[in-house]
Amino acid sequence: MSGHLAFLLAYSAGLIALGVWIGRRVGTSVSFFVANRRLGAALLFATVLAANIGAGSTIGAAGLGYRDGLAAWWWVGSAGIGSLVLALWIGPRIWRVARDHDLYTVGDYLEYRYGAPVRAIIAGLLWVATLAILAGQLIALAWVLEVVADVPKLAGCLIGGVVMTVYFAAGGLVASAWVNLVQLVVLLVGFGVALPWLMVHAGGWDAIAQAAPSPEYLQPWRNGPSGWTYLTLLAPAFIISPGLLQKAFGARDERTLRLGLTTAAVALLVFAAVPPLLGMAARIYAPALTNRELALPIILTEGLPPWLGGLGLAAVFSAEVSSADAILFMLATSLSRDLYRRFVRPEADDRQVLRVARLAAVAGGALGVSLAVLLPSVIGALTIFYAVLGVSLFVPVVAGLTMRRPGMPEALAAIGAGTVVLVTARLLDLPDERVLNGVTLALLASALAFGLTAVRSKQ
Repeated sequence: MSGHLAFLLAYSAGLIALGVWIGRRVGTSVSFFVANRRLGAALLFATVLAANIGAGSTIGAAGLGYRDGLAAWWWVGSAGIGSLVLALWIGPRIWRVARDHDLYTVGDYLEYRYGAPVRAIIAGLLWVATLAILAGQLIALAWVLEVVADVPKLAGCLIGGVVMTVYFAAGGLVASAWVNLVQLVVLLVGFGVALPWLMVHAGGWDAIAQAAPSPEYLQPWRNGPSGWTYLTLLAPAFIISPGLLQKAFGARDERTLRLGLTTAAVALLVFAAVPPLLGMAARIYAPALTNRELALPIILTEGLPPWLGGLGLAAVFSAEVSSADAILFMLATSLSRDLYRRFVRPEADDRQVLRVARLAAVAGGALGVSLAVLLPSVIGALTIFYAVLGVSLFVPVVAGLTMRRPGMPEALAAIGAGTVVLVTARLLDLPDERVLNGVTLALLASALAFGLTAVRSKQ
């Protein structure tokens, strides 16, 4: 067994032990779902930022940097811009609604605002789409273990699946918040030390510029599929992500919410430059990679001394697992409260709902591992999730917080129109780098359908 693999396995065991220890104190659904609405700014910052820095923000973004250069900043940068809108606008509004009406999930909000059918449709869509992003996190983790210790993809996915499932199922949001704090420290220290070391020992910016395959590689706005057009794909998803909104529900007050979310958004905007730069530096060490998503694990193992490489790999491992537990959070709460408690067994008591939430986390972890084995790439898996999330939820959530009159017909029209246009665009294989790409067209169709239905209902 390699030293790197032994270190990662020991680190995994420590995360599991911490999550299980904290989970012993979690005995109610309000604790599991929203941490008793007692999260302070530091824990909220840690759990939100850790959830946002995952497979796409590390393995995927470094791979895009390897291929497209500085324009890859927009993959994580767009998420940071969306997170800032969440912090300053949507988050405080929906937190007040959740507090006043004792809401635990985004499904609770959708039913409160639009009715039970909207809740059921979104819960079903999210279960399908969320499995794709969970698979993306596990694929990234498998790439790391493959490079570090020649671990097969299936085994790598299983290791990541077991770690995040055990500690999340044990303690829900409470356990995740504390484990995420540990993961975030490792993540920020690891990347904070690895990037300057690599930049210096790779020859600095001049060496990276010389390795650039084209002049466009060094311009930040757009190159190939990467660039500012990622805004339409990613920013809406990070404004209304159920996982992030439900973490926000756990804030103890509105000031805490604004502070925690704003600092997380600013940190994400700064971090957005790190993976692309690492991917660009990887061209110096491996100029002809056939799988660009191996750029980050390769540069951490070949471009760093063993002790620092181990820390960097632990940082990547932390990023993937922390995001994966946020996905399990969405799956568990959606199935247990939005589907089971609301439609299958309304008379279920708190203990039964908590038990179903834990079982849903285990089932979601198992399905995520299975899908990760089948899907070929991290970015491909994440694109599915962000697209479905944005076009189905963005218009209903934002309109519900800013308009009073529209109800169920408007929400159903927006969800239906957005989903149909998105599926049609995917079947027609519209290029994602265009301004009017599939996601943009689907969002416009969703907003138009919502508006036309609202006008018609007034007549």
